[in-house]
Amino acid sequence: MKNMRALLMLLIAAAAGLTAVVFASRWMISQASNATTKVIVATGDIDLGQRVTPEVLRVVDWPSGSVPAGAFSDPQKLEGRVMKESALRGEPILEAKLAPVGTMGGLSAVIDPGQRAITVRVNDVIGVAGFALPGNYVDIIVNTQKDANAQQDQKISKTVLEHILVLAVAQEVGRDETKPKVVDAVTLQVSPEQAEKIDLARSIGTLSLVLRNQVDPQKTDTEGVTRATLLKLAAPAPAPVKVKVEHRAPAPVAPRDCVGVISGTQTKQECF
Repeated sequence: MKNMRALLMLLIAAAAGLTAVVFASRWMISQASNATTKVIVATGDIDLGQRVTPEVLRVVDWPSGSVPAGAFSDPQKLEGRVMKESALRGEPILEAKLAPVGTMGGLSAVIDPGQRAITVRVNDVIGVAGFALPGNYVDIIVNTQKDANAQQDQKISKTVLEHILVLAVAQEVGRDETKPKVVDAVTLQVSPEQAEKIDLARSIGTLSLVLRNQVDPQKTDTEGVTRATLLKLAAPAPAPVKVKVEHRAPAPVAPRDCVGVISGTQTKQECF
């Protein structure tokens, strides 16, 4: 009987100990989930190319288990840095969104290495009713004469560049993708070779920007559209080919042997 009572007490003690362990684990998890870390966030929207100042930053308590990689906790490490991507209000300022230390502010800070920025005026470009905004990608179509020396109208529209990043519209580099705006100029990020193509294209014809899906990198290869292919006109009949006829003098007749024949009162000549 005493052994049974002792065994019962032992089981009760083990259950109590297990319960204590469970509650202790839950308490520790709860304490860990409530742990926070100081993180620097934006007090308002910050545009790309904008220099970071203390006025646009504040320190908040962020859950330790979800602190983004590259976040800052010391405001002094951000002073004077330049944004190469925009940041929204309350968003942590990350190293990946900052230009290298020492970069000057402005548009040049957001140009990728090896790339260039070229600006085209609105009288050069027709731009999707103001929806070509910073951060969008566009294709570029040129409308020009297929043959500059042709006597008849041979206009052609063809896509010459694809997936071109819009850096800025007019003087604004903010990425507000919801508000269309009529602007004076559009600045694009291109390679040096693409910059040469745009410069030539706008000198020989009219440019159009075609807005495309930002996550669609697929390239296309079109032959371009002419008036004939657009209206499905029959191909013009080829012009008749003029054949030059050479007039040659008749070949000289080789001399023949001839003799006179007298028959009665008639005389005639026979040639062999």
